[in-house]
Amino acid sequence: MLLQIYVAMKAMPWYTLLPTLSEHMIENGRTKCFSRISDVGWLPYLLYLSAYLVFVEFGIYWMHRELHDIKPLYKYLHATHHIYNKQNTLSPFAGLAFHPLDGILQAVPHVVALVLLPMHFTTHIALLFMEAVWTANIHDCIHGKIWPVMGAGYHTIHHTTYRHNYGHYTIWMDWMFNTLRDPEEDEAKKP
Repeated sequence: MLLQIYVAMKAMPWYTLLPTLSEHMIENGRTKCFSRISDVGWLPYLLYLSAYLVFVEFGIYWMHRELHDIKPLYKYLHATHHIYNKQNTLSPFAGLAFHPLDGILQAVPHVVALVLLPMHFTTHIALLFMEAVWTANIHDCIHGKIWPVMGAGYHTIHHTTYRHNYGHYTIWMDWMFNTLRDPEEDEAKKP
């Protein structure tokens, strides 16, 4: 766990680069961010939020999957995170223990979404904060069993098989692209 804390703390300053860039883009009008929900109304806000979440889910799924499938990306970036590959080596600190470039790449869909889709600025910031909480949660090995949420049970399988459960907040992308492996089905198969 101390190694996870060390790796996370070493990478943390680098993780600020992408939000800094997106903030600069927002302030200079290079995104479709809006500052008040009243600027668009509640129904469009909810539709934009839904589109943003689907886009980010799709983007992070594919970014994460490519970090596994493209061997140099895995070897030089993502393998740093996957040294925690057994249930007893995972902890909430593993959720931030990435090579800095790996952490940045997996956050890129958030910034691309801001350029393509209208998004409420404060909601975007709240989602980035929740992302940090989320990454700690899916590495704590406490599976909440709330379908279709990508809980720790799913993500622990990801850390032990390397070929399943690449998704972000939900299991939808893994289901759609046939990489889903259910922890309850795995439990049922054990003798």
